[in-house]
Amino acid sequence: MRAALLFVMLGGLSGFASDTIVLATAGKVEPKITQPFAGEFDKNGSFLFVEMVGGERLRRVNPDGTVETLAGSGKKAFDAEAKPALEASFNGMHNLAIAPDGLVYLADTFNHAIRVYDPKAKTVTPFAGTGKPGYAGDGGPADKAQFTQAICIAMSRDGRTLFVADIGNRRVRAIDLESKVVRTVAGTGAKGTPQDGEQASKQPLTDPRAVCVDSKGNLYVLERGGHRLYAVDPEGKIRAVAGTGKAGYTGDGGPALQAAFNGPKFIACDADDSVLIVDTENHAVRRYVPGKEVMLPIAGTGKAGAAGLNGDPKAAMMKRPHGATIHPKTGELWIADSENHRLLKIVSKK
Repeated sequence: MRAALLFVMLGGLSGFASDTIVLATAGKVEPKITQPFAGEFDKNGSFLFVEMVGGERLRRVNPDGTVETLAGSGKKAFDAEAKPALEASFNGMHNLAIAPDGLVYLADTFNHAIRVYDPKAKTVTPFAGTGKPGYAGDGGPADKAQFTQAICIAMSRDGRTLFVADIGNRRVRAIDLESKVVRTVAGTGAKGTPQDGEQASKQPLTDPRAVCVDSKGNLYVLERGGHRLYAVDPEGKIRAVAGTGKAGYTGDGGPALQAAFNGPKFIACDADDSVLIVDTENHAVRRYVPGKEVMLPIAGTGKAGAAGLNGDPKAAMMKRPHGATIHPKTGELWIADSENHRLLKIVSKK
């Protein structure tokens, strides 16, 4: 299923200082884009994204500007068995992760499961989770494990491990993609604030909402209600790197630990190992810069709206964005402006 759209391609993104934010989707797209959440680029430069409630589909923006539905019947249900992709049902997908072999892993959140879309076979198959909420299965196979709202997933840079923000269990878990074995890497299930420098697997968490992994093997964990960003180093030790722990919107241009977020929902590790933070309830996208330990504004005014395109990204208005992804070749930053039902991107003026 394909539909034409206006696709503005202005070249590579060399830096955010002199960039402009534009509409990546415009005109008539049928079926309409509904609540786009997070996505990623595949090796062909196409942008794959999931739609949340009301959409329940995996879709793709092709390099030629067409939008294609890859999977999803639009119905809300759980399929325990493999199905042709366009007949598959989902329940509240939040994001996806693309493996080096092209398989697309889907966080089927309200089904408490992770599913796999195979672009060659055009099928959707079960991968992890039983479809029922719970906490079980560490040390065993992923398809027998239980999750409670597997809300966000992220692939390690080597493509060997899939990390899962198991928000209902207040844990981050990891699945070895070769052995399919599950383990917990952060969180004990208890609600609380982790202590800096301690083993992440022995510390409490508030509500791990999103994860990403940088080139050095650092795992970043974003908390929605905790309003903080944590880093877990390759030795498994956790520390807070951004956020005050209280809701607000302050701190751009200053120390990251003095910056306040409001219900942030998504993170993405950039090629330079900085971390993009989708500060959803602040209707903004921000950037944490490790080493410098500062917080930088990227896009959004802090107020909900739809105005301000074709200008300074920081003057553009969004409404509860839930995703941000960097194009690996052009450097363009794509944003899922969820409640405006559109995809935006930041491109260089050059």
